[in-house]
Amino acid sequence: MRFSTSFVALVAPLLVSAAPARFYGKRAASDVVVFKFADVLEQLESAFYTQALAKFQESDFTTAGFANPQVPIEQMKVMQFDEQSHSVALQAALKSFGEEPITSCKFNFEPVLKDLATTVATARVVENVGVSAYLGGATLITDPVLLDAAGSILSIEARHSTILNVLSAGSAIPSPFDIPLAPNEIIAIAAPFFDGPCDLGVPGNPTLTLTNAATPGTKLTFTADALNGTVPEDQLFCNMMVGGEPMSRSMKLSECVVPNDVNGPVAIWITSDDQPLINNVRDRATSQLVAGPTVTFVDTIGESIGNALRTGGGSSSGGTTSSTTTISPAEASAVIASASGSAPAAAATGVSELSPKINKNTGNTSDGKITVKGWENIPADQNS
Repeated sequence: MRFSTSFVALVAPLLVSAAPARFYGKRAASDVVVFKFADVLEQLESAFYTQALAKFQESDFTTAGFANPQVPIEQMKVMQFDEQSHSVALQAALKSFGEEPITSCKFNFEPVLKDLATTVATARVVENVGVSAYLGGATLITDPVLLDAAGSILSIEARHSTILNVLSAGSAIPSPFDIPLAPNEIIAIAAPFFDGPCDLGVPGNPTLTLTNAATPGTKLTFTADALNGTVPEDQLFCNMMVGGEPMSRSMKLSECVVPNDVNGPVAIWITSDDQPLINNVRDRATSQLVAGPTVTFVDTIGESIGNALRTGGGSSSGGTTSSTTTISPAEASAVIASASGSAPAAAATGVSELSPKINKNTGNTSDGKITVKGWENIPADQNS
């Protein structure tokens, strides 16, 4: 059951009502910054789903390969509602502090709404960045009550992330650990979606854009305004952060190759020295930062749950995925012959005649794995 926005507006103060004497009134500056920042991020996420749902129709989801288009549509509607609800609650909390939320930021996702595959992939990154933002922001919150409130949102963002992993046919839970990111690092990722000025009171890192797909063994390439030759490329380093590891994997930019043992989200920075970055926002050095981070997914482990949502999907293991195969008429006849355990009997003319009673239908089979283009007689010597 889903509730209306008006209901959310009425109950939003309950998020912070457990200890009214402590909650209301002036707050620590860092607490205010985190809540304002989180609210804008929630606005961004809500706008993303609103724009995506307005652009794509049920037929687009079918064309994209979803067996039941209502599955992704329903989930995206739930996520949009959740993000809007988070924003309402955060703004109510800010006003109870005597602070005004930031409501002037506008967002444009048109570049990533060109096709549904790109949209779903972007949603996956956006939700994962939301998890990283709350995880990193927790370090800055001074009041345990506010930390509880932020944590109650973080857990929902993590559930969204799992759903998007499944919709993307990746691992539902790709890693036992997530990657915390600081507000300035989140801005580096979110800034390309800002439509005009959006002053969050926090300077953002230079944006870094990955220009090719992150697959194991692939050398990654990037663009960034900061990669302008000021620092020679042979003095630049790629730092790849994986959840749960104490520090980034540092390598020369010219040798920034995706390792074979990575599965799930990775955050990547470009720096001007080879010192690895610490995997916590308090101790992570920034003095040698050139650009980033950017966040991408490396999918090396396939799971049945994601394939089951796709047309022709089914069980899989060991990274194997189901696919729809188009075969020739001769190949179709061979498949049928082998399935029956014997070849058709040869006619006197030396050609296998098709019985008028057998199925001569063309098109997709019921499981979607075979497309039959047509039928033809096969000489008997090809059936032996």
